[in-house]
Amino acid sequence: MRRRFGVPCAPMDATRSDEDLMLAYARGDALAFDALYARTRSLLYRFILRSVPDRAVADELFQETWGRAIDARARYRVEAKFSTWLLQIAHNLIVDHLRRTRPQADAAEAERVFAQLDAPEHERPEAALSEFEQRRRLQLALAVLPDEQRIAFVLRMESGLGLEDIARLTGTGHETVKSRLRYAFASIRQRLAE
Repeated sequence: MRRRFGVPCAPMDATRSDEDLMLAYARGDALAFDALYARTRSLLYRFILRSVPDRAVADELFQETWGRAIDARARYRVEAKFSTWLLQIAHNLIVDHLRRTRPQADAAEAERVFAQLDAPEHERPEAALSEFEQRRRLQLALAVLPDEQRIAFVLRMESGLGLEDIARLTGTGHETVKSRLRYAFASIRQRLAE
């Protein structure tokens, strides 16, 4: 067994679950945290950035989420997947941020941008949308969704969470999550089809 800063460290291998790594980190294994961070940082950052499109705010929330996870390591219990627990922390921070900064987006501004993107084909330099434009349209469609729908959508599509995990993470019922996702998908489909 290796030692790091005088603390025994088990070898890091790909077979250890995120939950095992977090428990090892809570016992003082700093290498376990390094492996856990490397595995989950992209998932966490994408979730935060999709929920709060301002990169500076997303960076702050990302750091604060990891800070809270580190502070809570001694209290961590395996009750769900580690990623669900980590996203729960981020979700709570995002909700707090959105409450502090309302109104978050100007729907009229988003509509003006959509109108520009949806100009008649003969007025556009290209007939087909580029991949960049499609991603931008999706971002704009996400921006005008109500917060609850946007977060449910991002948790499902970006983070790959199931309905039960989303319900647990957001503190809502299973049917509420289904409804939010249904409305989010319908709204996004409509905006992308316009």
